[in-house]
Amino acid sequence: MKTAAEPNKSAALRQLVDASDGFVFDLDGTIYLGDSLIPGADRAVEWLRALGKKVAFLSNKPIATRESYAKKLNKLGISCDVESVINSSLVCARYLQKHNPDAWVFPVGEQPLVDDLKRHGLRITSDPERVDVVVVSFDRTFNYRKLDIAYRAAVNGADLIATNPDRTCPMPGYDLPDSACMIAAIEACAERKVEPIVGKPSPIMLKEVTDVLGLEAGQCVMVGDRSETDLLMAKRTGMKFLLVLSGVTDSSDLDSLPDEPDLVLESVRELAALAED
Repeated sequence: MKTAAEPNKSAALRQLVDASDGFVFDLDGTIYLGDSLIPGADRAVEWLRALGKKVAFLSNKPIATRESYAKKLNKLGISCDVESVINSSLVCARYLQKHNPDAWVFPVGEQPLVDDLKRHGLRITSDPERVDVVVVSFDRTFNYRKLDIAYRAAVNGADLIATNPDRTCPMPGYDLPDSACMIAAIEACAERKVEPIVGKPSPIMLKEVTDVLGLEAGQCVMVGDRSETDLLMAKRTGMKFLLVLSGVTDSSDLDSLPDEPDLVLESVRELAALAED
């Protein structure tokens, strides 16, 4: 395992940067925690852009709009337009628009997800007799009514898909239960798998990223804090991967990762430090 203690890590990191054309940054736990910028994140992005690298921001979190993510990044000092942000609700809406454009959808999710589905021409219903697709997502308003509708729709043959597989969402000092909890509840009663799950590590989300950047996966570096989503998506598709220990993964997890990152950084501050060399 390559760790922060290796004396040649800066040289290896610089070599990786020089050999890559695009950088894809996870947001929660990588660029910021809650409403606080992780130190050096703004400088790292600025430096990569100055080198001519393409940059995109990627989040499995479906409880905010791309516009709000872009606004937050700009407020934190990272220049960002909406088209550079991809989140799982957008990917889900585009997937359904492509594969089932006439579907009646019941979203187990919050308003930003509903809005994305509607913007892509999908029809929303809570009538389990009418539902064609149940979309399961991170939902802080999840309740028995939603579970019952999703279950009845599933029994009636509705497709079950999800935005993201995350167990928790990192926050400063604690984590929130995420989509995996809602998925587990619906799978338990419906006795069916919820699939596909379109967010990281799915290749469905990767395709959206490479389309935005105009690059192949092998030309890009993913920077993220989750081994089960960020790391796996990168390694399954040929992207290089920088694991940061500023989010849900810490040094005690390094011996049990599902695959090996190209490098392990304490945070994106180590990328920013290269700009000073």
